Amino acid sequence: METIDVPVLSIVVPVYRGRESLDELCARLIATCLEYCISFEILLVEDCGGDDSWTLIEQLAAAHSEVRGIRLSRNFGQHAATLCGIARASGEWVLTIDDDLEQPPESIPALLAKGKEGHDIVYGVFPQRSHRWWRNATSEIARRIFRAAIPSLNYEYTSFRLIRGPIARALISFDSPFPFVDGYLSWLTSRYAKIDVPHLDRAHGSSTYTVRKLIVHTINILITFSDLPLRLASWLGIFSSLLGFGWLASIVVAKLVGNITTSGYTSLMAGIVFFGGLQLLVLGVIGQYIGRINFKSSRKPLFLIAHDTLNP
Repeated sequence: METIDVPVLSIVVPVYRGRESLDELCARLIATCLEYCISFEILLVEDCGGDDSWTLIEQLAAAHSEVRGIRLSRNFGQHAATLCGIARASGEWVLTIDDDLEQPPESIPALLAKGKEGHDIVYGVFPQRSHRWWRNATSEIARRIFRAAIPSLNYEYTSFRLIRGPIARALISFDSPFPFVDGYLSWLTSRYAKIDVPHLDRAHGSSTYTVRKLIVHTINILITFSDLPLRLASWLGIFSSLLGFGWLASIVVAKLVGNITTSGYTSLMAGIVFFGGLQLLVLGVIGQYIGRINFKSSRKPLFLIAHDTLNP
């Protein structure tokens, strides 16, 4: 019976407009693994960024037997592309790394050494980030919100992560239409660690994340992985009800003692607008959850592969 050699490390790279950096990234990944005698495979998942990345991926796969290219049918997003690569990874450990060279491949041996101490996940975290000030500020705000909304989530998560193979492959059992890899991992295990790694400057181009994308991503995570918005809406409803009751009581008392002689149009309209707005807010939050239930019940695939260099 033929035995199949399982690599120690599967490296998953979601690729989005990474044409300029892929050559160097693959060269450094291969050099690092060979230097430390780590058996490996590299899975480059092209997320239809609109550039010529797929042509280069095909060339890299033809030149290196350890490299496999996967192209999605359209842009599904970084987390979906990452999960696609993880689903096809066979290694004892799975490493995820971005394609922009901000995360150093040379730190892989340190991540592996930490993981072998008995951890399921090891994050490479950045003591100092090289992003622009607004990106760092918005990321920090989002992380603080996530800490309150999802207590089990590792506060210092990054996309540079080493995951034990069985834990990584268990991620495929989640079928939320709004994937968040680290949210899934927080459900699967609490045995995680971190090591400090340098945050390098982006070698080519600029980040495709905008303020709008970050806000949408934050809202999706909050509503998909936490009931905090519902709890806030409930407390807001209770507070507004108490406030409305107090307002009503004060009007009745004022009417009884003769301080109010005519009904005020301003007070009436202010009450209608204020409490009507609160009701719409609460209904909107509930509607967001119902919408996600509808998305989930539709059973749409998280991703769809168009091309695979292993099975052309």
